[in-house]
Amino acid sequence: MSSDPTLASDATALAAMQQASQGTLTDVLGIELLAVGRDLVRARMPVTRAVHQPFGLLHGGASVVLAETVASIGAWMNVDQQREIAVGLEINANHLRAVRDGSVSAEARPIHRGRTTQVWEVHIRDAKDRLVCISRCTLAVSPKPAD
Repeated sequence: MSSDPTLASDATALAAMQQASQGTLTDVLGIELLAVGRDLVRARMPVTRAVHQPFGLLHGGASVVLAETVASIGAWMNVDQQREIAVGLEINANHLRAVRDGSVSAEARPIHRGRTTQVWEVHIRDAKDRLVCISRCTLAVSPKPAD
């Protein structure tokens, strides 16, 4: 990791998200959260047969899951967590480079943090730091449901 202050992870939030992700799609795909903060979320996903499309390449849907995961966590870091949640409203992705194996890493950064919506941009890169996918995710800030 670089010395960029936005990479400083909130250890409590990181642990909470790792715990909350157990048994979810994030867990099934092997997504590993690396840093969680208000200005940056980082994660890594292994590229194995489990996330391939039929031609042996990383499935675009897996990249979208990774993108929405980091964007959603970033948005969650910017709401009143006792009263609000952030959920995906819209996502787009441009797949720029094929990946067959190894891993990909995602970095999400906010573009807009409003009262009722947030927009996050996500860059997914391969192990050689080449851009694989760029995504934009709009999230709705909603009241937290009762337990």
